[in-house]
Amino acid sequence: MAVVTTDHKVTHTSTVPANAGEVVKLFVRERNGTPPGQPRRPVLMLHGRSVPVLAGFDLPYKTYGWAETLAKAGYDVFMMDLQGSGLSPRPKMDDPRNVNPSQQNLLTPRPPGFTPGPPNYPFQLTNSNSDRDELDTVVEFIRDECGVEKVAFIGWSAAAFTMGPYAVKNPGKVESLFLLAPIFPPKGTSNPPATLPRPGFPTFLGTKSGFGSGWKTEVHCDGQREDDVVEAAWDAIMKSDPVGSTWGPPTEGLNRIRNFWRWGWNKTTAAQGGVLGGSVPVLMVYGEYDRQVNTSPPNPDPELDFSVPALYDAVTGSHKLMVKLDCAGHSVVWEMQHKNVHHLSKHWLKHLKVDGKTNGVFDMDTDGNLTPVP
Repeated sequence: MAVVTTDHKVTHTSTVPANAGEVVKLFVRERNGTPPGQPRRPVLMLHGRSVPVLAGFDLPYKTYGWAETLAKAGYDVFMMDLQGSGLSPRPKMDDPRNVNPSQQNLLTPRPPGFTPGPPNYPFQLTNSNSDRDELDTVVEFIRDECGVEKVAFIGWSAAAFTMGPYAVKNPGKVESLFLLAPIFPPKGTSNPPATLPRPGFPTFLGTKSGFGSGWKTEVHCDGQREDDVVEAAWDAIMKSDPVGSTWGPPTEGLNRIRNFWRWGWNKTTAAQGGVLGGSVPVLMVYGEYDRQVNTSPPNPDPELDFSVPALYDAVTGSHKLMVKLDCAGHSVVWEMQHKNVHHLSKHWLKHLKVDGKTNGVFDMDTDGNLTPVP
């Protein structure tokens, strides 16, 4: 059946310090594949730190469109950008002076009126509270739109910082949790800072060359990554950044990445109430070459020491599964294993199982075959 695509602007009262109290419109794309006469089965997809949601989940290139795959399987798929990312508002980020001072040299040629110097807004932009508030607004929108109590979550990378704690606090709203390449600091802080916003700057910058070369460090198998997909992914990132796409090299642009302060996602909070793996089943999936989610050697800073197996161990409920993907890195959404990820997510959403099981650790080869890990 046909998939109906609708772009929503969801009304939200901002709790981002830079525009607190303002009514903003959060960008949400819906890809609805609900068969006629059937109840809607909503899935919400959330981006990570540096890649906006459409580039990650709705890439219009070959078979990489994950949201379309799920919609064609009969789901009503929603994708949201948090403030500071993609097509949602980016408070203070249009000012090039609010770029990381050490990166302002990348603003060549200079944007009109720009003179390098300290930020005009000398603070980090968003935080765990504001992100979770925005997630809740969109969840409530979906529940009302679809007439359901619960929404299935799919998050990539740093989305775990938002979706994990949200599910712990709101189990009545979350059907299940699929975390792809989840960032998890087992010894990270539980508590917010005494004052917000934190000193700093709102915006990091990413370059096209850095995007491709950083990704390449995790490519170790023949055919793991198509050469053309790098261009396709970067073009999609630029299409979600109407200002950053005009900065820097004229034919390349720059990726504006929000600077955020986070807390409340660690081995203590992941275990709270036995929610994760209990009333909210959890599937964690990561690539064998992903060095962003599994820091090796361990980072001496507990806030930057990450481990997916530590997340599996921290989840106290028994309905938890973990799958390691052969020949895959952090950018697996654009790698050859993406089809297996799509298939795995469809199976998970339908059955909440992996290989017929609700608990356990598995390896998946490039043909999609699963092997239990003793």
